[in-house]
Amino acid sequence: MKKAVKYIIFALIALVFLGTFVFLFRNSRPAKVEYQELEATVMDIHRTTVVTGKIEPRNEVNVKPQINGIIAELYKEAGQQVKEGEVIAKLRVIPDMNSLSSAQSRVRLAEINLRQARTNYEREKALYDKKLVSDEEYDKVLQAYNQATEEKAAAQESLEVIRDGVSSRNTTGSSTLVRSTITGLILNIPVKVGNSVIQANTMNDGTTVATVANMSDLIFDGNIDETEVGSLVEGMPMHISIGALPDYGSEAALEYISPKAVENNGANQFEIKAALQVSTDHMIRSGYSANAEIVLETASQVLSIPESALEFDGDDTYVYRKNPNGSYERIQVRTGLSDGVNIEIKSGLSAGDKLRGPMVINVDEDES
Repeated sequence: MKKAVKYIIFALIALVFLGTFVFLFRNSRPAKVEYQELEATVMDIHRTTVVTGKIEPRNEVNVKPQINGIIAELYKEAGQQVKEGEVIAKLRVIPDMNSLSSAQSRVRLAEINLRQARTNYEREKALYDKKLVSDEEYDKVLQAYNQATEEKAAAQESLEVIRDGVSSRNTTGSSTLVRSTITGLILNIPVKVGNSVIQANTMNDGTTVATVANMSDLIFDGNIDETEVGSLVEGMPMHISIGALPDYGSEAALEYISPKAVENNGANQFEIKAALQVSTDHMIRSGYSANAEIVLETASQVLSIPESALEFDGDDTYVYRKNPNGSYERIQVRTGLSDGVNIEIKSGLSAGDKLRGPMVINVDEDES
């Protein structure tokens, strides 16, 4: 019984050693090496660059109040269309106390002057009717009375504007009504009813009541690296794609190249702009991220090969051309324009030449 157990143990050990030997032997066998076969062909090569940017309306304005006040009513909301001159909001005036006091004082003074001018006029009129004063003296008194009347009206109107934001003689031009200055789409209304707003002055930009833009005239705004800006000229074609709209594409023409660089993450870049062809089939929103593909150089119908076939030795470039007997010969070539995948061959090869491509390692058929 003990001998049988020993034989079994020896057999198991032998099987382990044998399995290990077979495993190491199979792994030590050289892998079968093959190469892809490539071909020199005639094709068009384009060197392109992709510029990242965003979609913006060409004309976007911030609508601001003409007076200080509090938002009493909002008649529009973001996403609605608005016409030039259409009312967006109404303000409740908060008059400046110094200005209000001065306006009230001006009204009181104008009333005093008007009463005196009226008295002088009535006295002069009675004398004039009796032919006791000359026409010249009467005209002077009449003129003073008319001026006092006009000053009283102007002072009262100024007081109403300061106190109420609108005068009784010009209700249509009320400064309490915030109107759109252009026709377009309301992009944003950053205020709410009850918010205080201030008019623009030399000390601040004022409160934006609404942002309005013409969304039928959109542009692509991006930045290109200084190494590529030298290849750009105004009018170059561009293809615009928007990440949020995978099925959208628009052809555009480069219309602006900034004359001054801006530093972005340590690199000098130049701003570029291009007009977008707006499609009614897509809702394009302001601020969409977009890419612009620009063709910088083109080589038409030139001999080209995949760049993976190249071998570099110092400043020289070589390929391995297949001979009729199946062997490969190392040939020096002169290259030209590249699109990152294919490269132009200016000399050294002919159309139809077969080339050795990248290595492909196949496992032994017995292991598959």
